[in-house]
Amino acid sequence: MKYVFHPEALAEYALAVQYYTEQGVEVAQAFINAVENAIYRIRESPTRWVIIDEDVRRCLTHKFPYGILYTIEEDYILVLAVMHWNREPGYWKNRK
Repeated sequence: MKYVFHPEALAEYALAVQYYTEQGVEVAQAFINAVENAIYRIRESPTRWVIIDEDVRRCLTHKFPYGILYTIEEDYILVLAVMHWNREPGYWKNRK
C-alpha cells in the first residue's frame, strides 16, 4: 500500500532530520532508517498498530523517541505526524 505525508508531518520529519544531522550524519541516517522502517512495517500490516484516537494509529520507531501517527485511507496510508514522544499530545489533531 502506498503512503503519503501530510505536509505538516513532512515538515516535522525534515526538522527532526535536520536536528539529528547537527548531532552527526550517522545519527541522522539512523533516524531516517528508523522512520522508514516504521513506515515499512505500517505498510506491511496497517491494522496491526494501536488506535490512539478515532481512526488514528501509532507505530513507534526503534531506538528513537518518535511515533508515526497515521490513518488508513481507501487507497493509501496518510502519515499525520512524525511525533516526538515528549511533544504536546494531540497537537496533530487538526491535520485530519
